[in-house]
Amino acid sequence: MKKLSILITGILVTLGLAGCGNAGTETATQAPAAEPTAAEETQADNTGSGGNTLVVYFSATGNTESVANYIAEATDADIFELEPVEPYTEDDLDWTDDNSRVTYEHDNPDERNVELVADTVDNWDSYDTVFIGYPIWWGIAAWPVDGFVEANDFTGKTVIPFCTSSSSDIGDSGTLLEEAAGTGEWIEGMRFRGSSSESDVAEWIAGLDI
Repeated sequence: MKKLSILITGILVTLGLAGCGNAGTETATQAPAAEPTAAEETQADNTGSGGNTLVVYFSATGNTESVANYIAEATDADIFELEPVEPYTEDDLDWTDDNSRVTYEHDNPDERNVELVADTVDNWDSYDTVFIGYPIWWGIAAWPVDGFVEANDFTGKTVIPFCTSSSSDIGDSGTLLEEAAGTGEWIEGMRFRGSSSESDVAEWIAGLDI
């Protein structure tokens, strides 16, 4: 009788321990993963391996924007669009019209001081390399870019201009921007057709010593 009592007690103890083990396993398996805090989500969104490169661009018709996005993708860069407070309409951009906005601004250089929604970038000092993109207007960089170049200190930065045009080359546009900036190490830029592909841009990026 005593042996039977001991045997039953042992079985009950064993079952109890097994039950506790199963409960612990279930709890660990079913517990939801901790969700990131808002601060952690923000940090994740703003962190990238190419955080020291910035692509700045003004795009009138979307061609420069496409190239800028290709560059940002190839270099894992941040991107910043220059937006005039008074956007250019299709009629404004008709350079064949003697009365259009761009023609008027071209003929009257004092009117080329285009106000931008923003001409400075957060964390500017953290960027080592800055690409600056623009369409070519009358052989020079589209003047909405001028305000950004003049408003920032490029000291210690490598600056790489790029442009889009249907026929004109990059010409002296990069050199003129460098003179306006007065700071930074500017290197020879590149002109792209409006139809340039992502592979065209990637090939150029691969050849840069940056």
